[in-house]
Amino acid sequence: MRYRTLGDLRVSAVGLGAMPLSIEGRPDEARAVATVHAALDAGVTLLDTADSYHLPGAEPGHNERLVARALAMYGGDTANVLVATKGGRGRPADGGWTVNGSPRHLKAAAEASLKRLGVAAIGLYQLHKPDPAVPFEDSVGALRELLDEGKVRLVGLSNADTDQIRRARAILGDRLVSVQNQYSPAVRDSDPELRLCAELGLAFLPWSPLGGISRSSLDGSSERAPEGFAAFHEVARERGVSPQRICLAWLLSLSPTVLPIPGSGRPETIRDSAAAADLVLTTEELARLGHY
Repeated sequence: MRYRTLGDLRVSAVGLGAMPLSIEGRPDEARAVATVHAALDAGVTLLDTADSYHLPGAEPGHNERLVARALAMYGGDTANVLVATKGGRGRPADGGWTVNGSPRHLKAAAEASLKRLGVAAIGLYQLHKPDPAVPFEDSVGALRELLDEGKVRLVGLSNADTDQIRRARAILGDRLVSVQNQYSPAVRDSDPELRLCAELGLAFLPWSPLGGISRSSLDGSSERAPEGFAAFHEVARERGVSPQRICLAWLLSLSPTVLPIPGSGRPETIRDSAAAADLVLTTEELARLGHY
């Protein structure tokens, strides 16, 4: 496992997005815990969760409690594992996503996350999404208060644009350490945010980093590669690895501040994803993939 920097911490270059372990189609608890343990065995030290990762209309915090139990049950050392959680979104019974960035809600959400995770301070607390009904500076101000109170150690943003990143930076300074936006070969709307993070030295955590890359076997018997992703499948066949591993290696090549957090619901998929940290693509391979 190779490592990268998040704030003043050294974390695995590939993390685990734990959301699939708690939402629709989630595995049973035994397999979910086994997935987290497989990630840890593979050297993953960044686990990403949120209070809103649960079934529609269910009690908040299912994923946080699951991650906490998995860590408690793990037989190895977890002292260097960073658990990153988020607050500011909800999942009502209709299956949609709500947004609440009020300072009162964010502070209460962080307190609840602290209890569920069973920690003295949250390692990385992220504003899940800016709330258009709340002044952005008020939401970020709540995160600053949580930092000042010692309830969170580091702060990040999710689903933020370049203007919001700069405004948060003005309030938080070096205590703003990361931005988590959707980014993949299929969705590159956050190119400006990725570049700004590289400029400022902020970790950029692509969520849904494998979007558009279909699961496939290595013998060519899988479904046809989607339009625009043939090069990823071709390079994967030549390397004898999965297209997902190639995709994550490509993301890691974009900037030393990129830390992909692929979701996984099975031990074998997170083991495959974690192996991307040690896969270095050639200049020729990158040229072929860079068109997508």
